[in-house]
Amino acid sequence: MSSLKNFGTFLKRVWALSAPYFRSEDKWKARAMLAGIVLLNLAAVYMLVLLNDWNRLFYDALQNKNQPVFWQQLGRFTYLAFAFIIIAVYKFYLTQLLQVRWRAWMTGHYLERWLANHAFYSLELARFSGDSSKAADNPDQRIQEDINQFTNFSVSLSMGLLNSVVTLISFVGILWGLSGAFTVTLGGNSYNIPGFMVWMALLYCVVGSVITHYIGRSQIGLNFMQQRFEADFRHHMVRVREFSESIALDKGEAVERLQLDGRFSKVLQNFLQLIKKQKNLVWFTSFFGQAAVVFPFIVAAPRFFSGAIQLGELMQISSAFGRVQDALSWLVDNYSSLAAWRATTDRLTSFEDNIMAAAQQINGVAAPDSIADSAILSADDLTIQLPAGQTLLSGLALRAKPGDSVLLSGPSGSGKSTLFRALAGIWPYAKGHAQLPHDAMFIPQRPYFPDGRLRDALAYPQPASTYSDDVLRQALLDALLPQLTGRLDDSDAWGQKLSGGEQQRLAIARVLLKKPSWIFADEATAALDEAAEKTLYSRLQTHIASVKGGMVSIAHRPAVAAFHSAQWTLVKQAEGSLALYALKQSALTQSPLNNPRDPAA
Repeated sequence: MSSLKNFGTFLKRVWALSAPYFRSEDKWKARAMLAGIVLLNLAAVYMLVLLNDWNRLFYDALQNKNQPVFWQQLGRFTYLAFAFIIIAVYKFYLTQLLQVRWRAWMTGHYLERWLANHAFYSLELARFSGDSSKAADNPDQRIQEDINQFTNFSVSLSMGLLNSVVTLISFVGILWGLSGAFTVTLGGNSYNIPGFMVWMALLYCVVGSVITHYIGRSQIGLNFMQQRFEADFRHHMVRVREFSESIALDKGEAVERLQLDGRFSKVLQNFLQLIKKQKNLVWFTSFFGQAAVVFPFIVAAPRFFSGAIQLGELMQISSAFGRVQDALSWLVDNYSSLAAWRATTDRLTSFEDNIMAAAQQINGVAAPDSIADSAILSADDLTIQLPAGQTLLSGLALRAKPGDSVLLSGPSGSGKSTLFRALAGIWPYAKGHAQLPHDAMFIPQRPYFPDGRLRDALAYPQPASTYSDDVLRQALLDALLPQLTGRLDDSDAWGQKLSGGEQQRLAIARVLLKKPSWIFADEATAALDEAAEKTLYSRLQTHIASVKGGMVSIAHRPAVAAFHSAQWTLVKQAEGSLALYALKQSALTQSPLNNPRDPAA
């Protein structure tokens, strides 16, 4: 009973994942291809029925040495085989085409949802916070590999099941008519069993299916974990590649090798368990399949040797029994694929749940307003928590207007960057109200640069075609990157190619290129020397003054304070307070914003 309930739940999950595509904007093409595949499967079964009848006529002609009928049936076989080949080719083509189009739609659907409303960011936060109910391991693997496997298994296994059902319906009548009655004598009484071969095929396959399920059921969980361990191993290799320079400088090769060996050992251990289970299943299915070859001959042999049936009928019985047995043995033959399908479906379903949980969490936060004519930064009763549940800041109220230049300071780990995330509206563990200036731009501690042309990395996330080459080069010059002005069309991994200081200057070049009214800089010059820092901050301040905007900076260097008119300091609260830190606001004595002058001018 429990197995049937689990199977019903599994089918509901498959339907929930499948239905959106067949109701999408691509629904008519999808339904047409599915209908075509169904019709071709029915045509293939019909051809098998014709070939089964051909068996009887051909082998009877051999037994009777009837040469004209023999050659006639060879000719008939030619066009039957040719028709079967055409059906098989187009069934394969439409099946693959449906899988590709379905995968493309699902991939786009999940990419859109994963990237929407910062869900990808919330999922990573949940993973690092240890909240397994909202965390999704390796979203890249789920979108790339699991969707591919799901569409592949969904089409192939469902069409295989349809083919088996139609085959069973088509051949069970043939086998029933050919097998005749079987007489059993018990206690001096004789009992006739009509359609004896049908009942034997049913008994043979039911017993085989039950044993197969008992042997192979553990493969479902092992397949699920195998996909996870493979993705974890691949993900860590990607991290080694991304942080290759840092690892090399730290001489961390031995540690990374241990980490990779540890992840790969999990891959091997799980895979060894899986192949042991598969070996046991192959033992049984191989025996089951080989026994099925001779089983119909053993059962029908007495009637053949008694003269009740001829060779052609014996071969037709064998063929029909094989078709019925194949149809009834669908579970036996596809159990490993079903286990993989179940694991893939479970992973996609949990990913779906994670995305929905992330969306609900984000929708529950009072995201900052971005009012078209707003130029003020403000927050009222803003409470920020850590992923583990601790309250970082409580009842926060702050305000900054155009012309203000604020330095946000505090001990390391006090939540300065987290406050920035909350103001930007991407921190899901916050509540309250915040208003962000409509034309604001953030410079994160670790700026992101897409691989590709330098012009695309500079203009990101806007198209590079938005800006002329002269404007792009001027932004690089203003950010102290003259060596890059001639490389706009060079393609590279700029996040790894450039030094830390060059990356920070390129991030500032983006700001100087896009000219926002408000700038939020998070340790934006920490990797620069003091002279470069002073020059770039002066240019940022000059820009802010020209557009009558404002700036909020996070920085630890005392020299940066000279470029700000006010200071917000995160101060640790006493033990037992509602929040870990409180925000203290104070004025600074002097700011170059009031008298902007570029020292490099």
